[in-house]
Amino acid sequence: MPDFKFPFKLYIDASGDGLGAALHQAQIINDNPVEGPICFISRQIKPTESRYGASQTEFLCLVRALGKLNYFLEGCVFDGIGDFTAVKSLLKMKTPNRHMLRWQIAIQEYRGNMTIFHKAGNVHKNADGLRRWPLPNDMDKSCLCARRSFTTDPNRSNQCYRLEHHLL
Repeated sequence: MPDFKFPFKLYIDASGDGLGAALHQAQIINDNPVEGPICFISRQIKPTESRYGASQTEFLCLVRALGKLNYFLEGCVFDGIGDFTAVKSLLKMKTPNRHMLRWQIAIQEYRGNMTIFHKAGNVHKNADGLRRWPLPNDMDKSCLCARRSFTTDPNRSNQCYRLEHHLL
């Protein structure tokens, strides 16, 4: 179950096959920080999206993840971790095309709270695996809450269950 006092880490990865994102958070357990998963999202690339370049696909993945995980991330400090070398330049485009402009506007509310870090997709296996084996597009329930709780407290596990059903 997330603790909104601690920052989140949003790992994303995209390819010509799918989009994947994993939301993690470090919490203090027995005086040690332990990072664990909060939520996973994944979906296949749509036919029109298959024509995007690699950097546009990564940007699409970021926009999709922020939209799906808004419940967790709105107003929170978090790190965006992914293959963001080209995405950083797309964020600074002076004359973006229409869909790039829409994406820039869509993530504007997160820019003050999000720190972007570059990390190759094959290094963070969680989002890499989600994009390699994406959920089919016809699935409505493309956001799955992690069942593992940071504590053994059954009340927190029930909160996670209720949160999962709220998201789905």
